[in-house]
Order: sequence, then C-alpha cells, then structure tokens
Amino acid sequence: MAIIPAQISPAEPFRIVSLLPAATEIVAALGLGSHLIGRSHECDEPPSVTALPALTQARFSSNASSLDIHQAVNAALNSPRLSGQSALYALDIAQLASLQPDLILTQAVCAVCAISADDVAAAVKQSGHAACVLALSPTTLAGVWNDILNVGAVCGRLAKAREVVARLQARVAAIDYRVRGYKKPRVAVIEWLDPPMAAGNWVPEVVRLAGGTDLFGKPAGLSHWIRWEDVAAADPDAVILTPCGFTLSRTCVEAATPAIRERLVTLRACREGMLYAVDGHHLFNRPGPRLVDSLEVLAEILHPGKFRFDSTQQFAKRLDFCTA
Repeated sequence: MAIIPAQISPAEPFRIVSLLPAATEIVAALGLGSHLIGRSHECDEPPSVTALPALTQARFSSNASSLDIHQAVNAALNSPRLSGQSALYALDIAQLASLQPDLILTQAVCAVCAISADDVAAAVKQSGHAACVLALSPTTLAGVWNDILNVGAVCGRLAKAREVVARLQARVAAIDYRVRGYKKPRVAVIEWLDPPMAAGNWVPEVVRLAGGTDLFGKPAGLSHWIRWEDVAAADPDAVILTPCGFTLSRTCVEAATPAIRERLVTLRACREGMLYAVDGHHLFNRPGPRLVDSLEVLAEILHPGKFRFDSTQQFAKRLDFCTA
C-alpha cells in the first residue's frame, strides 16, 4: 500500500496507531513509543502499550482450541453474511476517528492473523479523518529489515532505523557464523496444531540460519497444511511447536490434549527429547525485531550446550511426554 503522505515531518508532534504487534515493536525500537495513541487487541509489547485503547477485536473466540478456531475462521470466511477479510476482525471506526492519528500501521500478509490493509483503508475513508496508512508485508528477514526502514523513513527516523537494522543483522550473522561447523538437524516447525500446518514465510530462513534443515518449509513460501502422518514419515530430529497467536503456556496445554499428544508421542524427536513448545505469539509469528530472538532460541534448541539466551528460558519449553 502506498504511503500517503510520503513523510510525516519530524519537526512536528505526530500520533501513531499500530494495528499489528510487530509494528508496535518496531515503533518502540525506533524510540517512538511515546507517539503511540492506539493499538490492536493483540499488541502487548512493550508492556506499557497495553494501557492504550485497543481499536480491534476478533469476531471469533481466540481462546478456543486450535480446531475450534480453525472451524470458526473457515465458517466466518465462507459466510454469505460476513464474506471477506472483515469477517474476522472488527475495527472501531468511531474511536479511530476520535484519536485523529497521523500514521496508521497495518499489515498485508495474512488475512487470518490480523486486520487487513484493505479493511483499514476502508475504515479510514469512512472515518472522514485523513491519515497516512503504511502496510507491512514481509515474507523474509530482508522484508522485516525493509519494514523497519520504511517506518523509520515515514517518521523521520531513518538514521535510527538503520542503526536498529544493523544491530539485528549483526546478531543474525553471529549465529550464522557459529553454527556453520555444527551438524544440521532436520527440523519440522509446526505453526498450527489441529489441523497441523507447516510454518512458512521467514521461518525456513530462520531454521537455516540456526543451523537446521527445514523439512516442510520453502524459503519465502507460504505456510501450508500438512498431516501428522507426514511429520511422522519425515522423521525429523527436532519438532518445534509454535502455533500462531499462542503463548508458551497455551501451546503446552494444547499439546498435552489427547488429540495432539497421541500424535506427538509417536515421533522419534519426542522420544529423544527434541520436542519443544515455543511462544508463537511473541516470537516466530511476529515479523518484527524479535524474529532475531526467535533465531537465537532455535539455535539453542537445535545445538544443546552451544548457546544460552534469556529468551529461551522465557519463551521455550521442552515437552517431555515421552520421557516422563
């Protein structure tokens, strides 16, 4: 989506609404957190943003099981009453207009994960308040770096954005260099549990940089549905469960349900202690600065004893179904 206007003058105060958690983290990384005036219902990092008004809400229960969410999303998208992307998320147009933002950050990658750029553009038009709308649409790490630079450019913080990107790239390069001499485990990264979905977009790239071989993902390819039988047949050395939008604790609970657990205990990775739950809400499925944390966590999981990162302790847990 085009940026209108091309740039907000850094000499004037400006007001930012972020409708995407990754965008909120980018704004904070650029030192612009004080300019945030509104957020999506999922924006929660840094924690201070939770005090801001939430302008979106899901039309389905996001606290349901994987299967129930899957069925609810399909029903909404196929409903003749609620067809299209707006079937999944509601945007408070009146509140958006009252906040009078100068810049609205949204996304154009996944209609299921967050409100779409088209819906935001329509809402802005309906609100009667002119605002710059910038849609982020990364499918690779390079795309994330580009998004950071674009947000920096439109906010008059391009130099700061370049510094942020350089630091993130240095962390990536450090992991990539260290793992080159290590054995490459074969990895399955599961982005949804019931039915199972193989993670795509930037995840295969992250797996490669962490010194692994992704068995199901293709670089910059979309996430796609698979079967648990496919995972068993591929016999991965490590299985990473990181369902989109699920926190670590929620992933652990879901993985322990009979329908999922009976699939996991058949895997060699489970028997050998290489089955992990990772917080998909904050890490792998959030295309912002913390994708580098995701890389570091994965490197520590795949190469035991070689790395130690605080994020691993906070956002990852080995599931010991087969060893308990």
